[in-house]
Amino acid sequence: MVFQKVFAPFLMRTKALPLHLSLHEDSKYDQSCAFCNVSTENGFEVMWEEARSRGPLTRVFVPLLIETTEPYYSRANQMIPVQSSLILLVALSKLCNTAPAVSSGSITESVSAIPSSTDSAALSVTTVPFASTDPNEPLWNIDSPDSAPSPVRGSLGASIIGPDNIPMDLENADLFAPPTSDNGDTGNSKWPFALSHNRLQTGGWARQENIEVMPIATAMASVDMRLEAGAIRELHWHKTSEVNMIFWAYVLKGTSQITAVDTEGRNFIANVRAGDLWFFPPGIPHSIQATGDDPDGTEFLLIFDDGAFSEDSTFLLTDWLAHVPAEVISKNFQVNNSEAFAHIPDKELYIFPSVVPPDDQQAPISPQGTIPQSYAFSLSSLNATQLSGGSVKIVDSTIFPISTTIAAAEVTVEPGAMRELHWHPTMDEWSFFLEGTGRVTVFASQSNARTFNYQAGDIGYVPTAMGHYVENTGNTTLRFLEIFNSDRFQDISLNQWLALTPPSLVKAHLNLDDETISQLSKTKPIVIG
Repeated sequence: MVFQKVFAPFLMRTKALPLHLSLHEDSKYDQSCAFCNVSTENGFEVMWEEARSRGPLTRVFVPLLIETTEPYYSRANQMIPVQSSLILLVALSKLCNTAPAVSSGSITESVSAIPSSTDSAALSVTTVPFASTDPNEPLWNIDSPDSAPSPVRGSLGASIIGPDNIPMDLENADLFAPPTSDNGDTGNSKWPFALSHNRLQTGGWARQENIEVMPIATAMASVDMRLEAGAIRELHWHKTSEVNMIFWAYVLKGTSQITAVDTEGRNFIANVRAGDLWFFPPGIPHSIQATGDDPDGTEFLLIFDDGAFSEDSTFLLTDWLAHVPAEVISKNFQVNNSEAFAHIPDKELYIFPSVVPPDDQQAPISPQGTIPQSYAFSLSSLNATQLSGGSVKIVDSTIFPISTTIAAAEVTVEPGAMRELHWHPTMDEWSFFLEGTGRVTVFASQSNARTFNYQAGDIGYVPTAMGHYVENTGNTTLRFLEIFNSDRFQDISLNQWLALTPPSLVKAHLNLDDETISQLSKTKPIVIG
């Protein structure tokens, strides 16, 4: 394979300059695979290598015409990429066969420099091409009038001439026609609940997301559950094959009445309304019932701290007793009436209809007392932190002490704004989009990046330490949850990191000027307007 490198001083549209060639005399070359760099002050050199050739080197000194599409410059140790087309490369390849041989133990040799008037000590060292500034916005959205979008971005791509699922294309513009900044693979970070199998019951339904449908989401799984007014998610508890299961919930609509009893025999009851949440520690038995506050009942989101969790594997009261001998049940409860348990269900109820509970329902008085730390938290009444582009509410163990393994943020992003570039250093992020439309680019290192589009009802997932942002791509407020398997909410702001790093280091990496560096924020912007 042939590699070519061009080392040049300041060039404008067209300029003829002398150069040195260092090449293997028995090599053959074509004009593909050009890389541009600057080696020594005010000079330039074209270096051709052939990986398979290790023969003697030939060196010639010739003029070469280089045509550039935009200005660029160089200085001592300043290596600036050239967005250029090289002409006369064919002539160069012919020179390879006519130049006198010179023995050398090195593939490259330095040359005397051509003076340049652009020397500046403030310039940094660049060894690779500059990143493209071409626009990479979504080419359409779900409300676009174009009923048949094409996977075409600029000169890339072509129309689809075979069968196509157009509604899916409309919802996933940046997968269908990716931004040119995308590259490689990051895993699929999107799952719509609309694609999950729905378990229908008398009185409600439940659908789940776990690693079976979203393999990247190894740390958390979720269930979307709906109960009609009065309907009950029966008394149950959770455990996986390896760990006790943490159970965190966010009410989407209506009011859910929850009950629980802990290992000390202390009990708990609470009504949890839309925008509020609850948390059950591992193995604690509990129930959920829809109140009559909303005639439609309630719908809520359940989060579990294991991506392999299955809603079908919970321990249900009715399922257990249906598989215990009747005489054992009677002996256990010390009842005199042998028919006392004659009418228990012969299989699980899971979700079933019942009478609407009173809002002021009281738990039985326990001699052990009530659970000291509330399992419910009124996130809806928490004042949001107002930001330039939206708002954020953060809830973790610092204000909800019982929630020792789940932290969360409720974020709003106004049209045109974005949740800033950031990452989470110690935990995966599971997100759920409540309203609006947005997009997220996930950066997975090693040049891997992929962009996903989200609508209300979609799940997002970003593994630990992967850089990302959340941009509002619609005309209404974007609202979503960020959820973490941790006792604390933590993130690293790119803006803050650069602002608190010595400016010389930032300049050396990004070629920023002083004015730009002065505008970096030493506090986290979180949501940028």
